[in-house]
Amino acid sequence: MNLTAEILDLRTANESFRIARAETSAFQTAIVSLEHEGTVGLGEAHPSAIYGGEDTAAALRTVEAARELVGDDPFRIEDVTGRLAEAFPDAPAARCAIDLALHDLVGKLLGVPLCRMLGLSPERMPVTSYTIDLAEPPVMAERAAAAAARGFKVLKIKVGTDGDDERLAAIRGATRLPLRVDANTGWTPEQAVEMIRRMAGYGVEFVEQPIPAGDAEAWRYVRERVDLPIMADESAVSLADLPALVGCVDAVNIKLMKCGGVREALRMIHFARGCGMKVMLGCMLETSLGITAAAHLAPLVDWADLDGNLLIADDPFEGVQVRDGRLVLPDGPGLGVRRRA
Repeated sequence: MNLTAEILDLRTANESFRIARAETSAFQTAIVSLEHEGTVGLGEAHPSAIYGGEDTAAALRTVEAARELVGDDPFRIEDVTGRLAEAFPDAPAARCAIDLALHDLVGKLLGVPLCRMLGLSPERMPVTSYTIDLAEPPVMAERAAAAAARGFKVLKIKVGTDGDDERLAAIRGATRLPLRVDANTGWTPEQAVEMIRRMAGYGVEFVEQPIPAGDAEAWRYVRERVDLPIMADESAVSLADLPALVGCVDAVNIKLMKCGGVREALRMIHFARGCGMKVMLGCMLETSLGITAAAHLAPLVDWADLDGNLLIADDPFEGVQVRDGRLVLPDGPGLGVRRRA
């Protein structure tokens, strides 16, 4: 198999995209192509420095070094991804891109969509939340109202800084849609307890990653003092992180880019389910290539937050669509994604 990669320069749909710990307006993503006997599978790597210190340049170096490890049989996905995980433990986004390219390639060779390869039903697709990033309260309220007018059924609200009460009050004044709140590690455990208790009055369904990652007892401290469900994201990077979270959180957010791709995501979903935790599929700021790959797994989970492609300008790919708030998979084989002209 022939493995190549390219870098795409992208920008956010709004002037910037801001969360509690960072803000960005322009970024890069890496697109991987895996060719076998004239058929090409595609994958995407959108690295984040908080997961292994990976950036786009590092992802490209990983792809270059991985050429000798992919072998010549695309159907041996477990073998290939296992070798990659052992060789490149701190490169989850690069591994994800190759994992996605393998699944896309095999689906194309078999002539079936990834969802069907996994034995899943596209009729069981969930709605996706739409993210309202951090801004001044009137701006967030305006964006929330616009998302509701576009047919979205639930909103994900970024919080974790001063002024969160004012932001939520403004949004609640603009729409009655259910809200999911994401603090992106922005609070101490004590602050989290205080804020989560106050948020119950805003119609919040759950609170995602209120505290910094790495301390299971801090999670337990919060869990024992609040009524709203709490979800781990930055604390739930890979399968190895989940055992420590059992009994400390109600749910986990699984992202292909942070865990390394479809194979690891499936393991995480089944483990979380077996331990009584609910599951959300999340994303980074990604093109429709990465978002569509995650959407193929969505029939397995409780919630989806797969809107990263809607938060960027000039998406270079076409894939999963959102109709009346619900994810709709493309019909083509593999991921079913194609490049725009």
